[in-house]
This record gives sequence, C-alpha cells and structure tokens, in this order.
Amino acid sequence: MLDHVDTDGEGNAMKTVHIAADHAAFELREALVEHLKDSGYEVVDHGAYVYDALDAYPPMCIACGEAVVQDGENALGIVLGGSGNGEQMAANLVDGVRAALVWNESTARLSREHNKANVISIGARQHTIDEATRLVDIFLETPFSDDERHIERIDMMAEYEATRCDG
Repeated sequence: MLDHVDTDGEGNAMKTVHIAADHAAFELREALVEHLKDSGYEVVDHGAYVYDALDAYPPMCIACGEAVVQDGENALGIVLGGSGNGEQMAANLVDGVRAALVWNESTARLSREHNKANVISIGARQHTIDEATRLVDIFLETPFSDDERHIERIDMMAEYEATRCDG
C-alpha cells in the first residue's frame, strides 16, 4: 500500500499509474501521461524521457513493474513499445507482476476482470493514440471479478512464482 493515498474529493482512493515506453511508443506515452493526469491519476513516468531510436525497453519496463509491485493494490502499470510483446515479457520478469498484452477492448477488460492484471502492455505501432487511450481507460476502470475460479488460478501462479527455483 502507498504511504499516502490521494482521494478524488469524495474520499475514494486514487490509483497511481506507473508508465514506461521505449522510442517506438514515445509519442503515445506522452499522450497517455497527459490523459491520465487530466483524469485525476497520480502518474509516475519511468521513461523514456527523450526520444532515442537506440534505447532499450527492458530497464524501463522492469522499473515500472517493480514500482507497481512496491506500491501494491493501489497501483497499476502500463508498458508500451512497438508491438508490446517485449515490454510485456520484461515486466513479467518482476515477481508479483501480472502483465497482459492488450489489443482490443475485450482483452483490456478481461485482463483485469479475470486475471487481475496489474500491468498492461500496448503496441504503439498497432493502435492509434485514441484506440490505445480507450484500452487504458477500460483497463483502469475494470475491477477484478473476485470469482473463486479466477482467484484459484491467480493463486496457482503466485504459488509457482514463490516456490520456483531461479537458478
């Protein structure tokens, strides 16, 4: 949990959104940061801060994932790249991250509703800014279903993550 929790003026906790992108999603990241701030979210930007066609997404996406896990239930994350594939893979290296590659409204909704994803990945070369913004909004606004079958599946993954041999 965050040490401080901002509210929306009505006492409802505001989520922190961590975001990271490589050069392929630089413009999308900038648009999403503005949109999220305008929507009242606390945004933590993990870069890229300048356009560099030779940058590497793993450090940024891993930092985003680590921050989401550190902040707990009050935070979600967004990782962006050209396709979103590598960014999702990098974020998922962090214990506690459940990153989902999102490509339509259904996958954005189900990633939260069924899988309790705490990070989404979007390919900037696959979507317009408006389409990606809609996917982000759906992800952020969709609660986990708390359905027992989904809880059991998530618990199975968490148990594996906690007991696997990383050597």
